[in-house]
Amino acid sequence: MRILLAVSGGIDSMYLANRAPELFPGARFAVAHCNFGLRGAESDGDEAFVRAWCTEHGMECFTERFDTRAYAAEHSQSIEMAARELRYAWFWRLLDEQGFDAVAVAHNADDNAETLLLNLLRGTGTRGLRGMGDRDGIVRPLLETSRAEIREWMEAHGLPWREDSTNADSSPKRNRIRNEVFPVFARINPSFVRTLGDDMRRIARVDDIAESYFRSVREGLTLPDGAIKIAKVLALEHWEYVLWRLVEEYGLSGPTFEKLVALLRRYREEPRGTVTIGGKVFEGTGVTLVISDELLYSMI
Repeated sequence: MRILLAVSGGIDSMYLANRAPELFPGARFAVAHCNFGLRGAESDGDEAFVRAWCTEHGMECFTERFDTRAYAAEHSQSIEMAARELRYAWFWRLLDEQGFDAVAVAHNADDNAETLLLNLLRGTGTRGLRGMGDRDGIVRPLLETSRAEIREWMEAHGLPWREDSTNADSSPKRNRIRNEVFPVFARINPSFVRTLGDDMRRIARVDDIAESYFRSVREGLTLPDGAIKIAKVLALEHWEYVLWRLVEEYGLSGPTFEKLVALLRRYREEPRGTVTIGGKVFEGTGVTLVISDELLYSMI
């Protein structure tokens, strides 16, 4: 097995790099480093540090420089989202071109807990509550390892890493949760990261059941053009969940979806003919959903 290690030079990724032989016994490794060009000389120093580590350990090193700010402006995205897209697109190209079996990233238990809270704050379905996992050629072997455990191990072994000065800036939402919210949680429950991790695993099991149910009932609910047969959906026991799964790709806000549900609930429960649904319109992200002749269809 050939594993590509995503290494930024920070403490988490250096822990991953140093422990990779234990995490993936018998595998062969190479390193991928992204230079997003966001911190000037500090970014270049990170790249030089990772290159030097790879030379010392006889490991092949792939590096790529990105004009992250230009990409973010071109695509009307935040810097964080742009960096994520650039990073994973490059990783997938490397997997394809170089024949790696997977890319390992250093997301840890704290990162997973941060992601859970971010998803809750912006609104999410059950899949946003299950946390991160392995998918699409990406493996995350550190999700049950806390940031504190990583630091303790690195310090005990006297191993170097690079500090990202922007981690101290609490302006980004993730940093604010990490720097300001997590210390409060830790005073309430010192083991809160592990507790949230356990909860995410339980939620994932429940979400798997919901996914199985959706797959078992979805056949026949839509026409070939994607229009949703409202009567068929409303006949299901868990129709609200199924409806959400059918329309979630259209980017309805939470309040807009609830307005749709409220309308269809009245249509389902009150005497036939007393509630009119035809012609009702619901706006999504770049898409308008319209009800006509008991069909819910999209108009771009």
